[in-house]
Amino acid sequence: MTSKTYFPTGLLALAGACSMTALLAAPVTARAETPQYTFAMITHAQPGDTFWDIVRKGAEAAAKKDNVKLVYDASPVASGEAQLITNMVQQHVDGIALTLAFPDAEEAALKQAQQANIPVVGFNAGGDNWKQAGLLMYVGQDERIAGQAVGERLNAEGVKTAVCVDQQQGAVQLQARCDGIKDTFKGHLKVLYVNGYDMAGAQARIVAELQQDPSIGYVITLGAPFAPTAVQAVTLANSQAKVGTFDMTPLAVRLIKQGKVQWAIDQQPYVEGYEAIDLLWLYKTNGDVVGGGGPVLTGPAFVDASNVNEVSKFADKGTR
Repeated sequence: MTSKTYFPTGLLALAGACSMTALLAAPVTARAETPQYTFAMITHAQPGDTFWDIVRKGAEAAAKKDNVKLVYDASPVASGEAQLITNMVQQHVDGIALTLAFPDAEEAALKQAQQANIPVVGFNAGGDNWKQAGLLMYVGQDERIAGQAVGERLNAEGVKTAVCVDQQQGAVQLQARCDGIKDTFKGHLKVLYVNGYDMAGAQARIVAELQQDPSIGYVITLGAPFAPTAVQAVTLANSQAKVGTFDMTPLAVRLIKQGKVQWAIDQQPYVEGYEAIDLLWLYKTNGDVVGGGGPVLTGPAFVDASNVNEVSKFADKGTR
């Protein structure tokens, strides 16, 4: 079957945003000749998830270009991320870029930032909640659309039963991915919750699920670090299931090249980190609000056997 790369219309928003960024930054050569601001980046990253290393690289590149001091911190739990927002408000940072993974828990801390006139930009998580939360702008992929694309792909491959492996129950962006698959997938989708980045535990749960239901045709992981774990689980369960994943890591790219993972959904985390910081800088230095009231979309797009060789050279550099 011929594989097609899925690019939603919304990706044009990213192209427009990047063009605007390039135009506004045109006079800049090496570093921006502006006062040095301090921007905080706060995420819900779990220890061991290399996806966030790529996000941080993008943020650091933008900070260097914009002459910005970057302060990065993360917590994988709702109360922890909310407390980090409060901490940054108390430190009087000039702007905050954050993942709105736990909107209800973060609401009070966000109000503190707004009362202190600290601009806040969302990225990666919270695509359905950022406006309600009062954020200035949002950068990332529409997670439900990404899930819908996966559901359509499963249909095209004739899959009847699939498992969606969720490593962080309660994180809105992960739930949206599974919900998106359900929207379009004509077969039966099971959601399997695993305990964070306990890979041994996750592998055991996936093995048990595959052994209990031999009809499972696909294991879909919601984070690339789980893709190799799913590959191992399929082997241990003596299953014929295929593996697909959201997000990418260099290892996931290698597994695609080896045919052990069929595809990855790329939301371009480097771009998310870069644009989140750059949008704060544009707002502080020029009053710019990008996106026209909508999100600046960075994905989704499929990386599979048809384009993995082109992508892999960037993955080797740690930016895809």
